[in-house]
Amino acid sequence: MVTGQASLKRNGVQDYVTTRATALIMTAFSLFMGWYFISTPAITYVMWNDLFSGLAMKVFTFVTLVSIMFHIRIGMWQVLTDYVKAPGLRAFIQFVINLTAFVYVVVGLFVLWGV
Repeated sequence: MVTGQASLKRNGVQDYVTTRATALIMTAFSLFMGWYFISTPAITYVMWNDLFSGLAMKVFTFVTLVSIMFHIRIGMWQVLTDYVKAPGLRAFIQFVINLTAFVYVVVGLFVLWGV
């Protein structure tokens, strides 16, 4: 029987898969940026602007930002449920962390599409 599929609650398998998928996306972005810095002899504003003005790079960067947000949400939820036993304090810390991660994505979105 399938139950709870439309709810907002997560389960362990979904958290595991999401964490690993977001880690792969962040690793791919980090490797790409590392390759870009190593393979480019001198990075100027024009080159940096050209790199981030392409649609593919904007989408890749945005997907990475969203991946970071999900990774933070799941990872910090796991840490907080293990180490912060007071439910009110844990809820407050989770709220602040989730809000910060969301603001990070929104600011990144404005910076990305402002290029």
